[in-house]
Amino acid sequence: MSTYTIRLFGDPVLTQPAKEVADVDGRLANLAESMLETMHAANGLGLAAPQVGVQKRMFVYQLGDAEPVTVINPTIVEQRDEWEFDEGCLSIPGLFFPIVRPKEIHLKGYDLDGREISIEADELEARCLQHEMDHLDGRLLLSLLDKDQKKQAMKELRRRGQLDEA
Repeated sequence: MSTYTIRLFGDPVLTQPAKEVADVDGRLANLAESMLETMHAANGLGLAAPQVGVQKRMFVYQLGDAEPVTVINPTIVEQRDEWEFDEGCLSIPGLFFPIVRPKEIHLKGYDLDGREISIEADELEARCLQHEMDHLDGRLLLSLLDKDQKKQAMKELRRRGQLDEA
């Protein structure tokens, strides 16, 4: 397998909603394996297909020593409580922001064998799943920031040369 280049803030693919996966086949398994390699190389917890330029509703994640998980066509069917935690993104490397998200979620989707999966997640796992879902919907972490946070983020991205002067 080979690793992909992670698309960075400013790439239009990151702001487009991904398309539902129609066929779960061997090509999807190869994509998932390459995405996991790419995620590990970048020291990430999760990676959505749009982050590597593939407009499919799928993501991979792995927390700690747990087995890696691939989720296809996910939907969040329930969410509870709130939790604030510093959150970063492989598509906006090096920037972290305190983000409030639901603390517990129930997510459904499909695995690489086309079987339905159901994940009850809380805290870090729930945050990771929600973050990857945002990518599938064409939403970046920056859209969750308040006005002052967003201004600071844009200033830093300009300083790094990742944002053109307006």
